[in-house]
Amino acid sequence: MALRTATPPYELRFDAGRICLDLLATTHPVERLDAVGPLCAWIGRSGLVPPGTALGHADASWLTGFLELRGHVGQLVRGSGQADAGSYDRALGLLNEVARAAPPAPRAVRGEDGTLVRELAREPGCAGLLAVVARDAVELLTDPVARAAVRECEGDNCTIVYLDTSRGRRRRWCSSEVCGNRERVARHRRRAALARA
Repeated sequence: MALRTATPPYELRFDAGRICLDLLATTHPVERLDAVGPLCAWIGRSGLVPPGTALGHADASWLTGFLELRGHVGQLVRGSGQADAGSYDRALGLLNEVARAAPPAPRAVRGEDGTLVRELAREPGCAGLLAVVARDAVELLTDPVARAAVRECEGDNCTIVYLDTSRGRRRRWCSSEVCGNRERVARHRRRAALARA
């Protein structure tokens, strides 16, 4: 039996509400970006590139870049900058540096059926893709309304950070289908156990 070396696509999550927060979710419950293949799958499914964009030129330096950016974004989103101001400021400086690169330029072309579809003007580079994620983080961190809507999942052992856009801003879980369902099942089992006792 062969060992799995790539993360199955169904294990990647894209429900955090922002692409920078979706990148943070790749650490839960285990590391999802453990090789270049899963990173390319994440890039494609996240919408950073149009469907069908070739990423065969991606290498280990891409993985390093995305993991480093993820670490900085996590520190900035979860921290207030008060506890370790020096570390926070370094992460902020690195985020701003990454955001300076030019993102991939899109263009409209005719698809096979004649409708217009989006593709990139040239092969995407790592710096440009990182810039898109970094700019999203800059937007999140500097928008007081969006920043106030950032929540950490209340599910047991879940550290996913998401943007609460629910009505009334009362969302408790990263996903009602995942952590919310686990909580409802646990609550049902507790009630059933009490009823039996």
